[in-house]
This record gives sequence, C-alpha cells and structure tokens, in this order.
Amino acid sequence: MSSIDKAVATQLANIEKRTGKSLAELSGIVAASGLAKHGELVAMLKRELGMGHGDANMLVHHVRQQDAPAAPQDAVAALYTGKKAELRPIHDALMKHIKRFGKFEEAPKKTYVSLRRRKQFAMIGPATNTQVEVGLNMKGVTPTGRLVQLPPKGMCDYKVRLAGADEVDAELLGWIRAAFDAAG
Repeated sequence: MSSIDKAVATQLANIEKRTGKSLAELSGIVAASGLAKHGELVAMLKRELGMGHGDANMLVHHVRQQDAPAAPQDAVAALYTGKKAELRPIHDALMKHIKRFGKFEEAPKKTYVSLRRRKQFAMIGPATNTQVEVGLNMKGVTPTGRLVQLPPKGMCDYKVRLAGADEVDAELLGWIRAAFDAAG
C-alpha cells in the first residue's frame, strides 16, 4: 500500500470515528440525498453531519470512486477500435516495457491514457488512424527529429509518434524512463 493509500485509509477511518457511522452508512446518506454535484454533496455533509470540508470532500470522492465502473482495460480498448484497432500492439508493447520501471497509475481518458506517479509522466494514445503518440513530461532533453519539443504550459513537454511496435526501442524507452524518474 502506498503512502497515499495509507493516508486515505487513515482519513476514512477517522471520518468513521468522528461521525460514529460506518463508511457503508455514510455512503447510504450520500446516495439517499438525491444530490448529484460534488460541491452540493460536500455542502450537505458539512451541514447535516457537521463534517469539516476536507473530510466531506474525501468522503464524496470515496463514495464516487466506489460507484464508478472500474474497467480501465475497457477504456483502453475503446481507444483502439475501428480503424485504430491496428495501433493496439504499439500501446501494448509500450506498456509491457513501462511496467518494468516500477509502480505507477494508469488513468484512461477519452482520447489517451495518462501514466502517473506523483505527477503525470506520460500520455499514450492514438494520434491518427496510423500513429500512436507518446507525450512525455521531462526537462532538459534536447529535441531530435523524433523527439519533438512542445510549446510551454501544455500537457506534455515532448512528443514522439510511432507507426509500429518495432519503434518501441531503447532510445524511446530511455526518454520514457527519464520522465518516469522525474515524476517520482
């Protein structure tokens, strides 16, 4: 269990102690409220149970996470459908190598998968019907013809486009490893 997971577990246990209610009971209160917006739920918990903002916010996040469908692989599969289906082996080759670096979180989004440690170190997703784009967050790397530097203040500092799994090579993995290490 990571230190973040331990901190969350401790806060949730403290919420149970302070409110005198189990997480299941608190989840029931949130569900029975009929409210849908995060801020409305936080305000209701503060008002009805006298919770502090941090505890109310954590509880709403916890309840919503429990209710959310947990199918990241389905989300990844959705990225590579139709004409983009032929790109999935590139994604799989990248992930096979990146998983050897250590622990990180995969957070599928609508058009890409975010890879995070303390912060996002890479994004992987189809750029076109024929290429996968790898976005990288790292500093002080000289761009090349292959490693393209992006404008400042974007989601990533660099990008690399891949047309085949054979392009997942030592050079690319070195850049990804640098981004991975910088995010730790």
